[in-house]
Amino acid sequence: MKIHPAGSRPSETGPAEYFTGNVRMDPLIATPDPARLRGASVTFEPGARTAWHTHPLGQTLIVTAGIGRAQKQGEAIQTIRPGDVVWFATDEKHWHGAAPDCAMTHIALQEELDGKAVDWMEQVSDTEYAD
Repeated sequence: MKIHPAGSRPSETGPAEYFTGNVRMDPLIATPDPARLRGASVTFEPGARTAWHTHPLGQTLIVTAGIGRAQKQGEAIQTIRPGDVVWFATDEKHWHGAAPDCAMTHIALQEELDGKAVDWMEQVSDTEYAD
């Protein structure tokens, strides 16, 4: 058993290469081999969002605060709220982030495959975000 006390690991800023706007990532879990679970609590300020991306083994989001948005490529943007659980399937191109006028926090859980948990793509444009 290993306990990571709350606040014992530093927050990170979401890199501009993969995020638009102000994003804070607080690490939650990175299991040792052979387990492959990775997780973080991610806070998006209003209007902040990820770039388009996929996950080799899918991703689960658990919304814990605020109002957010999520979109699978080719489908309408969905509003997400505290208590909502979102599943993105293996290699499903998607993005997620805060609503334009409200911050949003979610727990993001994904597994690594061959040392990789995400494949980043192009930024979500302001036009795509506004649809």
